[in-house]
Amino acid sequence: MENHVKKYIMDCDPGHDDAVALILAAKHLDLLGVTTVSGNQTLDKVTTNALKILEVIGRTDIPVYQGSENPWIQKLETAPQFHGESGLDGPRVPAPTTKPQSMHAVNFIVETVNKHQQLSLIATGPLTNLASALQMDHTISERIEEIFIMGGSLTYGNWTPAAEFNIYVDPEAAYKVFNSGVPIRLCGLNLTRQAFVNEKDLKVLEDINNPVSLFCRDLLDFFISSGGRKAPFKGAVLHDVCAVAWAIDPTLIKAVDMHVQVELQGKFTRGMTVCDYRHTGDQDPKTDVNHDPILPPRGESPNCTVGLELDVERFFKLLYGTIESYQ
Repeated sequence: MENHVKKYIMDCDPGHDDAVALILAAKHLDLLGVTTVSGNQTLDKVTTNALKILEVIGRTDIPVYQGSENPWIQKLETAPQFHGESGLDGPRVPAPTTKPQSMHAVNFIVETVNKHQQLSLIATGPLTNLASALQMDHTISERIEEIFIMGGSLTYGNWTPAAEFNIYVDPEAAYKVFNSGVPIRLCGLNLTRQAFVNEKDLKVLEDINNPVSLFCRDLLDFFISSGGRKAPFKGAVLHDVCAVAWAIDPTLIKAVDMHVQVELQGKFTRGMTVCDYRHTGDQDPKTDVNHDPILPPRGESPNCTVGLELDVERFFKLLYGTIESYQ
């Protein structure tokens, strides 16, 4: 009989913040596999990066499955200006000695969801793999416990004025996932920007002084520099780490249930996550996260729990404690 301990698949496109997120997830969560999707860089590059990260932390027992190479409809856009040509520029890491599994990531997701109870997914890249899995077998929507998504925003975007990168890269796939009926916990830019690191954090990682902390220091040194911010705003945001942290400790994030839809047609708003919080009445969830939502007097029923406020102190305590534990 299966041991009913909650299990996870992490779907990602490493990526500097994906790398730190994977380091956190591998220590605290029962990861059945890592699936990769084109996003921050091309599929071969992000898959190589996933293998490298797992070797750095000594977790080559976690299998990696290569997934979707292109979005459903539009041409792939990547982000080398933030993550470099490799997608993981900064640390000097040798080529991985391990290889991805032969099974496609979408098949792995479908097969694994049907096999296990209490399985959740963490998605920190474009949602192409998850949407394709739901398209392949629509019944898995009834079996997935929840999906933690880093994507979208309650407020404004980062890739366009309205759209966040992960959703913008494949908005049709995102639309499929958000309308699947699977419970979603959404870490949008409005939340993740609270997980800000700067050069002081590089010193913290240097003082921890183990191979994983020094790897993370080199990661964040490049990531901070690539952002192009000037003092006193120079730094970077650990977007993807927030989704993993929420899975590890649900009390780290205050949230409000909303109906979230993905804009597909707007000339200036394609890829935008439209968050409907009219059911909260006169209260603004951006400033009041402690109220109990009333039943919706208008608008559609919530399909998403949207993160609003991060316990920053405890977030970094979890992160640095985890990195220090890698000896």
